[in-house]
Order: sequence, then C-alpha cells, then structure tokens
Amino acid sequence: MTLNVFPHNSDLNGLEEYLIQLNELNVDAIIVSDPSIIITAKEVVPDLEIHLSTQANNVNWKAAQFWHAAGVKRIVLARELSLKEIKEIRSKLSEDCELEAFIHGSMCMSYSGRCLLSNYLTGRDANRGACAQPCRYKYYLMEEKRPGEYFQVIEDDKGTYIMNSKDLCMIEHIPELIKSGIHSFKIEGRMKSSYYVAAVVKSYRQAIDEYLKNPESYEFDRKWMDNLNKVSHRQYHTGFYFGEKKKQIYETSSYIRDYDIVGVVKSYDKENKRAVIEQRNKIFEGDKVEVLRPKGDNFEISIIDLKDDQGNTIDSTPRAQMVYSVYSDIILEEKDMLIKGKGENN
Repeated sequence: MTLNVFPHNSDLNGLEEYLIQLNELNVDAIIVSDPSIIITAKEVVPDLEIHLSTQANNVNWKAAQFWHAAGVKRIVLARELSLKEIKEIRSKLSEDCELEAFIHGSMCMSYSGRCLLSNYLTGRDANRGACAQPCRYKYYLMEEKRPGEYFQVIEDDKGTYIMNSKDLCMIEHIPELIKSGIHSFKIEGRMKSSYYVAAVVKSYRQAIDEYLKNPESYEFDRKWMDNLNKVSHRQYHTGFYFGEKKKQIYETSSYIRDYDIVGVVKSYDKENKRAVIEQRNKIFEGDKVEVLRPKGDNFEISIIDLKDDQGNTIDSTPRAQMVYSVYSDIILEEKDMLIKGKGENN
C-alpha cells in the first residue's frame, strides 16, 4: 500500500488508525518516503513491513544503511543511479536489506519524481498519484510587454518539447540487473491500460524466468521486445543505468501506439467452439487479432461468425463494452486479451 506522501500536520490525523486497518487487511508492506510515517508505523504496527519509496531519493549506501537501521526492509532506489552505483550500495548493506529498482516505464524530468508542475498548473498532485504530466506539454514564450503574442521556445531545430522524457526499457539487460543485486524489479504502470500492464509484465516475466533457468546459456528473445513495442510508449532508453544522461524528446509528445486491445474473453463454449468476448475497441468480421495470455507466446486467430449477445449476425462491434461471440477452433481462456495492430485488416 502506497503511503509515500510528504505529510503536512493535518495529514497525520488518523494515520495511526489507518495503519492499524492496513495491518488488519494483511497488506504485504507499506511504501513510505517520510520519517513521520515510519516512526508511526513502528509504534502502532511494528510487524508491518516497510519499503522506502523512490521519492526518498536514496542514491548512496550510507543513506541506505540509515533507512535500514530505521526499520526499512526494502529500499526502492532513486532512478538516477547507475548499475555500478547499485552494486556498490548492495555491497555495503546487510543481506536482509532488499533493493528494488525501476526497470521499465515513464521517466520523470524531475529528480526521482519530486515535481510540482502538475500540482501548480492543474491542481493534480504528482506525489499523490495524479500527475497530469505537464512536462509533456508544448510550451510557448510570451514577452511581458507584448501580451497575447506567443513565441515558440526553440533552442535549435529540435523543437519545443524541452522537458519530454523518453521511456525506460531494460528488457535487453536482465542479466546485468540481476547480477547487480536488485531483489525486485519495478515496472511503472501508473494510469496505464490493462493491456499495457499485462504485456509489459509478461515480457519481463518471460525474460527473467528464461535467464534463471540457465544463466550460462541465456539468450535474449526478440519476441519480448516485440511485445513491448506494441504497447503505447515513447522512445525507449536505458535511463541512468549505464552512466549516460537521460535523453529528452524534443520533436513531439506523442506516444508510439501500434496496437490496441479490442476485447477480453469472458468465457468459451467447448461444445460449440464459441468464445464470448467483451468489446474494448471496434473490430470487424474477418479481422485477424492476436491473443495475449499470461503463459505462452501470443498467437493469431481470425474473427469468424461474429454475433451479438442476442445471437444476431453482425459485421462489427461498434458499441463500447458490448458483449459478442465468435467462432474459434482454438480454445480461448477467460481473461485472454485480443489485440490488433492499428491499420490492419479493416
């Protein structure tokens, strides 16, 4: 449970009761960034595991030792660390202090996500999980004595998106991440779609499991990156892991979005070989779609004999979240996701 706000005095009201309730609900741990919440948790729920949020900006081994001594079981490291620095931090900590690090997802232009832009411009607090990502906006410059006369903010021919970060992607570096001593890999999925989370987590799970089977013979499989390229994302980058400065995208704030989720399987009738599906985006009779499920590789099926929930033959699924059925020789499983490339088929 995330409790990583920077609490003002009023935020402490009711904190003890809330922590007790969380403990009774048997949450695995709380993620915190402020000493006041750590102290309170140690007082009222001493057995509840505490993880340090990335917003505490832990970038060195001495600070990590301090937090561990204060009762923190796992430290979610700041995103501004290199693999070399992480290895050194790991070497200075006791074995019972775990490390967690971000390996995939949106990167923040501000230090470890401690940004006030969203709160200031939109009233949505990034620290409370509601960032509007104003760093992705296109900005103009207005001179004080010429109100209403706007100029593009351009350093050179790269454009105006001066704070627009790339997305972190470390799928091709699983061996290095594991060898660095990181216990838990963190995937940024805040305000993302279920398709995004399912596809990204699956790719990393497959890559990690393949490496752990036999580290000596491990080979990267391009299908994992292919799945990551299908979900909505910005240009990928390895962040600070290899000592490089984080790169910005100056030309556009648009996402690369080649595939959409078009349906989620609700049930499958083996006798009649029909799958009942809930619509997520429009498809047409004859379309080819990929099936994404937790285990195994994606596979393709064709949309055949499309019918609405009353059994009437239809040629498309135009209504949001409408329930329909299709014929499929391949057995589909509940919660299978159907995805389709943009511009494919109809």
